[in-house]
Amino acid sequence: MSKAETRAAARRFGLAVADKHDSQDICFVPSGRYTDIIERLRPGSAIEGEIVDLDGRVLGRHPGIIHFTVGQRRGLGIAAGAPLYVVRLDAAMRQVVVGPREALRTRAMYLHDVNWLGDEPIGSALARGRLEAFVKVRSTRPPQPAWVAQDGEAIVVELPGGEEGVSPGQACVFYDAAEGQARVLGGGFIAHAGARRADGRGEGEISVAAA
Repeated sequence: MSKAETRAAARRFGLAVADKHDSQDICFVPSGRYTDIIERLRPGSAIEGEIVDLDGRVLGRHPGIIHFTVGQRRGLGIAAGAPLYVVRLDAAMRQVVVGPREALRTRAMYLHDVNWLGDEPIGSALARGRLEAFVKVRSTRPPQPAWVAQDGEAIVVELPGGEEGVSPGQACVFYDAAEGQARVLGGGFIAHAGARRADGRGEGEISVAAA
């Protein structure tokens, strides 16, 4: 049903929400301050820490990593000779890591909780080698060509063209390359992205790169 049809049905049933305003942004946070919610759910997440560059040099201080997001440029509160972007957030060290825009480009993503909707199990599909697909990781950007493969127990997505601003926790959706992006094959959540995995292996060491 369309939104208009849903509202009409609500009126027929006498529901009070029939003419309620559309929700926008994070509507479940009444004050609009999402940081208050995060700090309540994860005490200590708003503790201040350091802003460092890719080499670990301290450039400044921050009021808590919950105030920053990967890809952010404005509001860093530090002066530099060239534009800097948030490349990653290190919760354990309470560090905001910044670098040039090219440092944001990710060419590999490891996924967890993958929900596969293809005609055969994903293990069977990938047993023959990596799968050509389109993927989408940001709602405002179109799907782009990618390879989906298996690396041990993990599902890895390779992006030949790279993608900026990829962050753990985001969703990654697969589309069928053979059907013009019209069919969703499934998706999962990004566990690790970019040059460093949780097991310490670098992007250049991805075993499926030559599959």
